[in-house]
Amino acid sequence: MIPDLNALAVFALVAEERNFRAAADRLGVTRSAVSQTVRRLEEMLGVALVRRTTRSVGLTEAGERLVASIAPAIAEMRSAVEFVGSLEGRPRGQLRLAVTSIAERFLAGPFLGGFADAYPEIQLDVTVTDEEFDIVAEGYDAGVRLGEVIEQDMVAVPVSGEQRQTAVCAPSYLARFGAPQHPRELVAHRCIGWRPAPKAAPYRWEFGENGRDFDIAVAPEITTNDMGLMIKLATAGVGITFGMEETFAPLVERGELVPILIEYFPPFAGFYLYYPSRRNLAPKLRALVEHVQRMKLSR
Repeated sequence: MIPDLNALAVFALVAEERNFRAAADRLGVTRSAVSQTVRRLEEMLGVALVRRTTRSVGLTEAGERLVASIAPAIAEMRSAVEFVGSLEGRPRGQLRLAVTSIAERFLAGPFLGGFADAYPEIQLDVTVTDEEFDIVAEGYDAGVRLGEVIEQDMVAVPVSGEQRQTAVCAPSYLARFGAPQHPRELVAHRCIGWRPAPKAAPYRWEFGENGRDFDIAVAPEITTNDMGLMIKLATAGVGITFGMEETFAPLVERGELVPILIEYFPPFAGFYLYYPSRRNLAPKLRALVEHVQRMKLSR
């Protein structure tokens, strides 16, 4: 059986978008052409790859396995084409990034704005998400996450120094309820929790004591996936919340929030820009790596 490489590339894009129309728009063809290409691939393989509905596309088990197998090769080919195409010019093209919402310095306007100014022919497409997934299979060029959750086979470039988590609350909350003296006492306090996705359990708050790590399920009174809302609620005196120290730093400096339980938050490895190892790193991605290194975000 001779594989239809074009059909495989089209299928990979459909799997990435989970939508025929969106895939067609990116390819500059009709929805019908994309659908027919995928159908021909299914007929050639003798197995269904997608589950079609009127609004979206889901993958069958065979489809999931196929896209997981071909995504790295397709990404490698795209990178090679972009590398060759850029030999006579500046880095160009769309650079897709999946960035955790808590990577404050990376997401800061000056950093990304500076990159856009330096490389006007690169179009940044930044998805801010706290869900963990295979960036290659989902069609991203790179991601930014805490080092502890990055797969070992990825190239990782530091974009921050050591980080520290902290618990904070408003002075008005302290005046009403007082401060817990140990993390175990948080279960008796009003807490504002975080979850990465609608169906995920609330994040367990992590601490350290005498060189040992432990976590607490605080049973938050309010849970959300939006750090901005958590901060608004905390500054309003609703309860204690938890997150990255640098996220709360401006509010702490202004006296709107007060850190508590400080001695129970040891530092840990920070954020990294990560991407799969390739022989020919796409010039647009190399440009981002060099920009990170020039800006010295890890200091």
